[in-house]
Amino acid sequence: VTSTIARGRVTGYDTAAAEKVPGLVAVLTPRNIGPLKSVPRDLIPGDRPPLELRAPLADDRVQHVGQAVAVVVAETFEAATFAASRVKVLYAAEEPVLDPDRADATAFEPEKFAGREEMQIHRGDVNKGLADAAVRVEGVYHTPVEHHHPIEPAATVAVWDGDALRLHDSSRFVHGVKKVAAAVFGLPAENVRVSSPFVGGAFGSKGFTWQHNLLAAAAARQVKRPVKLVLTRAQMFTLAGRRPETRQAVTLGAARDGRLTALRHRTTTETSTLADFIEPCGTLSKHLYSCPNIEIGHRIVHLNRASPVFMRAPGETPGSFALESAMDELAVAAGIDPVELRLRNHADRDEQEDKPWSSKHLKECYRIAAERFGWARRDPRPRAMRDGRLLVGWGMATAAYPGNRMEASAKVRLMADGRAVASSGTHEIGNGAYTVMALIAADALGLPAERVRFELGDTILPFAPAAGGSWSTASVGPAVIAAAEGVKAKLIQMTVADRASPLSGAAADQIVARDGELVNRQEEGKRDKFTDILSRAGKKEIEAEASSGPGEERKKFSFLSFGAHFVEVKVDPDLPAVRVTRVVSAFDPGAVLNPKAARSQMLGGITMGLGQALLEHTVYDPRTGAVVNPDLADYLLPVNADVPMIDVAFINEPDRHFNPMGGRGLGELGVPGVAAAVANAVFHATGKRVRELPITVDKVL
Repeated sequence: VTSTIARGRVTGYDTAAAEKVPGLVAVLTPRNIGPLKSVPRDLIPGDRPPLELRAPLADDRVQHVGQAVAVVVAETFEAATFAASRVKVLYAAEEPVLDPDRADATAFEPEKFAGREEMQIHRGDVNKGLADAAVRVEGVYHTPVEHHHPIEPAATVAVWDGDALRLHDSSRFVHGVKKVAAAVFGLPAENVRVSSPFVGGAFGSKGFTWQHNLLAAAAARQVKRPVKLVLTRAQMFTLAGRRPETRQAVTLGAARDGRLTALRHRTTTETSTLADFIEPCGTLSKHLYSCPNIEIGHRIVHLNRASPVFMRAPGETPGSFALESAMDELAVAAGIDPVELRLRNHADRDEQEDKPWSSKHLKECYRIAAERFGWARRDPRPRAMRDGRLLVGWGMATAAYPGNRMEASAKVRLMADGRAVASSGTHEIGNGAYTVMALIAADALGLPAERVRFELGDTILPFAPAAGGSWSTASVGPAVIAAAEGVKAKLIQMTVADRASPLSGAAADQIVARDGELVNRQEEGKRDKFTDILSRAGKKEIEAEASSGPGEERKKFSFLSFGAHFVEVKVDPDLPAVRVTRVVSAFDPGAVLNPKAARSQMLGGITMGLGQALLEHTVYDPRTGAVVNPDLADYLLPVNADVPMIDVAFINEPDRHFNPMGGRGLGELGVPGVAAAVANAVFHATGKRVRELPITVDKVL
């Protein structure tokens, strides 16, 4: 049961009608939910927590429309749904804060994002840089609230066995859910187990403990039976996070040749009254281009809306729309080709951190994508290119996303029959973790891929971080390699010490693993099968566990993945409807470990970017704060007819400073820059600059 007011308190419940519904088991409210503690402050980084710490149904306060105010448990889904509709909730409503432009009293300027990245940056003298500029552009760019909309909604099954809690959850961070659940229910950590073998998409949601996770467990505790709680699509709009609305003011100054003299990027974004989440839109602006004078600012206002959370490429996606649109405006004002402008402002090193890039092939991305797109044939004049009666526009933008790597652990077991199992508490969210981790383990062990299986998604497995930040493969992969190396070391030790082995007495550093055998590199004829080594030793299996983390290289280098998007649009001048007809993108994520899966990731990211550019927008009633389009009929997402042929290229140059595999994360790299490339193409086609997403007919008129 969710609230129908945006602010106030619950004064009472009338459950009489609900209690008459056949199959009803219980109606839970703050009065009978049982003891729940707040989420411990130390579980979330930063001085001002970006996520909700308040336990669900903790009190009678209502902070937004759609907040959970009661839970109905019944024998069937139909009975629970009907009974919930029969619960009457009485409110004392208060005046909500719903408009970001009228929320100045709640505003504050955060110092850091999640306790890490600086949010207020001043380098050089921006005012002087602007005063010295021969060319200057400025604009305000607006991105709306967007929702994740994974195919599978958030869902939890909770089962109690005495004081032990088992959760089957659609989570992309099982170890995090375990910590929170143990703290909220006052349980020892070993009494909580969370499993999530498959996740039906997340895109930033499902990474944290929301109200439904804990309410399912609380309900199961109260009724002493397993409880399944699945959010409806409408409830996903208010109970599982969103991307917040942003307004970004960008000012660029440049010399006559287009080289930047100043860059100012100020963001105002909104959050709920329950959390201090920041959409860090300026994170790319501080170092994507070479510029001596930089000013980055972030400002947050509190609204009576549901809490926002990370959504695919948080910060970079809306931030790149503003920055890359402004760069296109600068190219027009200076009379310079948009690609050439970016080449003249290429950052050969990270000027903000004063470090070299670990690896950077952005210029190659520009060149390859431009050649495949046919950019040299572009007429720079707006409205100059046509296909019959349709206006044709070509636009481009830079893509970039941090190369993140986190602490992770893994275990590898080699069985006597020559099969191996690698495992880590990471997640399969559509990122291909089952496949790529098995391939990594097989390569490190020297086994055929079909002999290796990967296990994930359970807190009984070694720790892994949330599947997010494009860091899963980059973080877990090195741990899998290290664990596999540990198994190989044990095998080598066993075989060189075994007088019955063909490798007895050989130097350990001369032995390599290949196709399920240990081979002496100096005498290729001398080899020993894994199965024979374990058989002679009388062992059913051997195993090793290892951990891996960022290491000291992060102090020496800056890690960023790069790319470039080139987009063609065609616009009907009478409607004027915009259709994207062609996309060519090139990316530099380091080594590409699984080319087919990597291409699919990029296609998905680009498609999401097209949706943000042209379709997606969560609409709120300005009077009540309710979501006006809480379903997939009215919240528009791209379908096959909206997505053109997409040409994806990879540079595929390993980044050995980043990790042993040479591959940085690429899951989110496909999204930033797409919306800007579309907007820039729309300007080229029509001469109309659209600074507000999504780009709809009314904005192009």
